[in-house]
Amino acid sequence: MKRSLRPLALVLIAAAALTACSRADSGGSSAPAAANQGAAAELRLGYFPNITHAPALIGLDKGFFAKELGSTKLVTQQFNAGPPEVSALLGGSLDAAFIGSSPAINAFDQSKGATVRLIAGSTSGGAQLVVKPGITTPEQLKGQTIATPQLANTQDVSLKKWLKGKNLAIGAGPDAVTVQNLANPRTLDLFKSGQVAGGWLPEPWSSQLVVQAGATVLVDEKTLWPNGQFPTTVLIVRTEFLEQHPDTVDALLRGEQQAIDFAASNPADAKTVTNAAIKRLTGSTLNQAVLDRAFSELSFGLDPLASTFPQLAKDSVTAGVAPAATDLNGFLDLTELNKILQASGKPTVDAAGLDKAQR
Repeated sequence: MKRSLRPLALVLIAAAALTACSRADSGGSSAPAAANQGAAAELRLGYFPNITHAPALIGLDKGFFAKELGSTKLVTQQFNAGPPEVSALLGGSLDAAFIGSSPAINAFDQSKGATVRLIAGSTSGGAQLVVKPGITTPEQLKGQTIATPQLANTQDVSLKKWLKGKNLAIGAGPDAVTVQNLANPRTLDLFKSGQVAGGWLPEPWSSQLVVQAGATVLVDEKTLWPNGQFPTTVLIVRTEFLEQHPDTVDALLRGEQQAIDFAASNPADAKTVTNAAIKRLTGSTLNQAVLDRAFSELSFGLDPLASTFPQLAKDSVTAGVAPAATDLNGFLDLTELNKILQASGKPTVDAAGLDKAQR
């Protein structure tokens, strides 16, 4: 019996060894499951029909993205607020998105740092607290209703953080400020009818309230940030897409760079192109005074202003829309962006240490 079992044991040992080698080999060969797979068949891109997304609108209208993407099919989808765009990214129905800074942080947080990476900036500035004439101090906001575009969006966080800093309670009643989340066109209508006293709004909506409805600026958000710069719109991609198709991401970034360069060298044409795109997408257009004022409040650039993001993460906690500040280690991946900048002879940008994953 012992002699008959010995060959069987040797066979089992050999089989186990072969299985182990097979697993090791397969693990080694399949480990880079997200390795570079060349150009993507298609790129699904999200954006807003809004002046704060002008680089996206210009890049689409002028064909900069399509030209750089070449054979990669560009599929676009427009959104009106960040949270639905975040859901699309995390659900895998978008590959890249122009999006507000707070929703970008939320996307990173919701996926526990796995699903998205911030790869470039787009727009800085262009957000103000505009109010009805006669309100000249924070104290006069008590008992008033102030609008923001959506719960936990970039402007919602900014307003609530600012109110907390002024020791103003948020809520109902004569001694508190009511914060109401409204679609931007609705805010304009309700402001005109006196049902809201103002709003912390992105362009062009803050300019529309000023130019068309007589609002005044109580707070220009630029005054709250060093050098007057803060990220209003950034570009993020799904991590898997970035790892599998870096060449396609490069093409997207080159298209954005061309759109930003176009806006800088052709400001009048940039306004015209952006306004025409908004009309095509929404059915409405902006009058020249609103357009001029809105563009004067914005600046466009590929630098995502990385050093501001730790403060933005803290602001969400202060505003009461997040329980804790998001750990942003690994949030940025500027590898492809800096390659593009170096190739065009422009200075590279700094990730402020947020490109180092420590999870």
